[in-house]
Amino acid sequence: MKSQKIFNYPLFALGFRAFFMLAAISALVFLVLWNTLIKGDWSAINYFPNNLWHAHEMLLGYSVAVLSGFLLTAVKNWTEKSTLTGDALAGLCLIWLYGRIVPFYADLLPNVLIALIDFAFLPILIYQISKPIVQTKQYQHLIFVVLLVILAFANGLIHYELLGFSKKSATLGVNLVLATFITLIVIIAGRVFPYFIERGLSGTLIIKNNLLDQLIIGVTVITFACQVFTDTPVLTAWLAIIAAIIHTIRLAKWYDRKIWYVPLLWILFLGYGWLILGFILTALAEYRLVLPSLALHSFTVGSIGVLTLGMMARVSLGHTGRALKISNSLAIAFIFINLAVVFRVLLPIAMKDSYTLFIYVSTLCWLVAFSLFACVYSPILSSPRIDEQAQ
Repeated sequence: MKSQKIFNYPLFALGFRAFFMLAAISALVFLVLWNTLIKGDWSAINYFPNNLWHAHEMLLGYSVAVLSGFLLTAVKNWTEKSTLTGDALAGLCLIWLYGRIVPFYADLLPNVLIALIDFAFLPILIYQISKPIVQTKQYQHLIFVVLLVILAFANGLIHYELLGFSKKSATLGVNLVLATFITLIVIIAGRVFPYFIERGLSGTLIIKNNLLDQLIIGVTVITFACQVFTDTPVLTAWLAIIAAIIHTIRLAKWYDRKIWYVPLLWILFLGYGWLILGFILTALAEYRLVLPSLALHSFTVGSIGVLTLGMMARVSLGHTGRALKISNSLAIAFIFINLAVVFRVLLPIAMKDSYTLFIYVSTLCWLVAFSLFACVYSPILSSPRIDEQAQ
């Protein structure tokens, strides 16, 4: 007798559905919890120190959820082989969820168990992603497996310090996670931006420059490697300036003024623009002209936050059979997520005395953006394709 699947629902029909839903919810919950923690309104026993918890959950919680949904869906398209669905997908989601919850049970659970639960997610994802790629011999996609391995290793460095085996590895781990995510964005942008532009703007043709793409990836990696693994501020600053220049050249080659009529395109361009600003601020921070946190949040709130929101919006529409056109509510969400970056990164440069106020306003803008996304996309992610095609 064939066993009945428990999670036989549209939400678990494909990776992007469940993980984008988790990402949207976590983007709200994590920021609310963080705000209560820094204001002192709530104190909790936590496996992580507060600042490290915030960095870990936004990168290895929220961002990994978005990446998981994207890759589980993309690998199915690339290889034409099924990735996790149903009960298996729900099980992977539960492992991700347990990793978010168990740190708050540090007074009841051994630290080693908490670390293992959180660490387990990425190795399982790596196996599920690499299996269809290897089976179909599409080895060009293994770059994503390599980057996932680096993320898992960096997460291990964080837990290595928290378990008492090191005194400095957690900071290295967080920096390595950030560098890996920016590298992932650079690689994915090179693959999907030209396609999205051509689909979104009728009659537009983007000529890909593989040499430029490889150069950009190389300079990005070298810049972050210099910043993370060496203590050479001047060299890091100049590498960051070079990275900003070549990324600007790349974005200019993709640019068409008609993108401003298509929110699903301008959100991607603005997200990439925050990445470029991140490199500029990195250079300025190395010369102590701005706070390093401004460069950090240009990469995180700006590049990662803006681009993941835009990518989730587009991928969800395309893979549920809907027209690639967003509602007015989501266009407002796109505006608010960019306002979050303006208040978190740009305004503190000009008005340092209002830094605390700007952080608060930035948080509110972030919450508005993801609340709108959650409201608009929850029905889309949890209902069948409207064109009645198979997932």
